[in-house]
Amino acid sequence: MKPASSPHPIHSDWKTLFRAAIFEPDKSIVGQKVAEAEAAILARREELFYSAGASDEKEDLEDALCLLRVLIACEHAQSQITGTAKTAS
Repeated sequence: MKPASSPHPIHSDWKTLFRAAIFEPDKSIVGQKVAEAEAAILARREELFYSAGASDEKEDLEDALCLLRVLIACEHAQSQITGTAKTAS
């Protein structure tokens, strides 16, 4: 059975969402942007799983997921350092 598709699939433009997350200057919404990009990437990866070819895009998707996870880890580490620095003042 084929999953129902929405009229505006979020994964149709995963690269735009990925770039928006990576270059988001407002640290308070980076997490939201990363979540949106990650959802789009995972949906696209699932689409490609059922199709032949597109190995370059599959590799791009994996690279993008890794970068998003690094971004979140860096944001978390920075907030820990900043939080520690604020309490030390």
